[in-house]
Amino acid sequence: MKKIKKIILYIAMLFSIGAFGKVAYANEFNFSVNPVLPENQIGDSGYFNLKMSPGTSQTLTVTLKNSTEKTVVVEQSIASATTNINGVVEYSPNSIKPDSSLKYNITDYAKITKEISLSPKSSQQVKIQVEMPKAAFNGVMAGGITFKEKDSDTKDSSSKGLSIQNKYAYVVALLMQQNTTSIDPKLQLNSVGPGQVNYRNVINANLQNPVSTYLNQMYVEAKVDGVDNTKLSYSANKEMLQMAPNSNFDYPIAIGEGKKLEAGKYVLNMTVYGQKDDNGKYTLKDASGKQVKFKYQWKFKKEFTISGDTASKLNAKDVTVKAEPWYKNWLLWLGILILLLALFILFFILWKRKKDDDDEDEENGEKAQAEISDLKSQLAEIKSQLSEENHDEK
Repeated sequence: MKKIKKIILYIAMLFSIGAFGKVAYANEFNFSVNPVLPENQIGDSGYFNLKMSPGTSQTLTVTLKNSTEKTVVVEQSIASATTNINGVVEYSPNSIKPDSSLKYNITDYAKITKEISLSPKSSQQVKIQVEMPKAAFNGVMAGGITFKEKDSDTKDSSSKGLSIQNKYAYVVALLMQQNTTSIDPKLQLNSVGPGQVNYRNVINANLQNPVSTYLNQMYVEAKVDGVDNTKLSYSANKEMLQMAPNSNFDYPIAIGEGKKLEAGKYVLNMTVYGQKDDNGKYTLKDASGKQVKFKYQWKFKKEFTISGDTASKLNAKDVTVKAEPWYKNWLLWLGILILLLALFILFFILWKRKKDDDDEDEENGEKAQAEISDLKSQLAEIKSQLSEENHDEK
């Protein structure tokens, strides 16, 4: 029994892993959890791994024990198994949406009360009602049962504006299958594009395991190269990843601290190995240079484009990217150039209009002078004629 408790505690700590490997360790639990394994249990493990016929149901038992001098209220929940961004299977409730390929969600076939109150120095048996779907299928329904002390969250503010919150819980895996027939996992690349993890720019490649079996011991080699700008190249290799049945996750490829995401066309090349096997036909060298054989291999290649608007928005949110000095902002200089050009055109138009007006005034003046000269000539001629007529009369 002590061995089982240690296994459960290890599972609880394992699934408290968050983004980028941050682990919350429980210093103390006010209660203990002990699953009572039934006769239809597959294998010897500290969690439920049940073989059930189609359409059958049964009641599972978990013993909770309160060894303290106070009443402990335990919250209970059931969740479907998912895969997080670190390539780790999670069995506790989280914000990851169920995969589109998940036909039988274990939350629809396993029920438990929301909470239970444990008196001081007492123990109680919790009942979990489980039911196997009527339709026959191969593979496994995977999930977990979480036990968490109500209002057990602890906050420790070590400085102004900084709050660290730890949540302690036991998580017991719950697997249900109709047979032990082995089925091959599948892997497909759904999409690839820019995103962020912890306010840092990454390229996310969404991988999906659309069948009801685990994909174990994954080794991922991923590389993103710029098509428009061939100098751009990012890579991320990881090993010992795992995917839950009928799940997907974003595999992040970091572009580097402080580096800006650039707009343009890119291409992803990815190779994924699965399930180490001494007789496997796919071989690679691990970080230590040792050759490792795998049973499965998948290769993916996909082009994608990052728009200028998307790159700008993500760069503005990346906490490692420093804003450029104003004099290095080409948009600012472009705006100044456009403004100067507009002013030049305006001044040119005004100058041209004034010049045309001056030329027109000068032309009109010359015409007026010519008309005046003509009038003077006509008057002089008339005056001359009048003088001659007066002379003749005399």
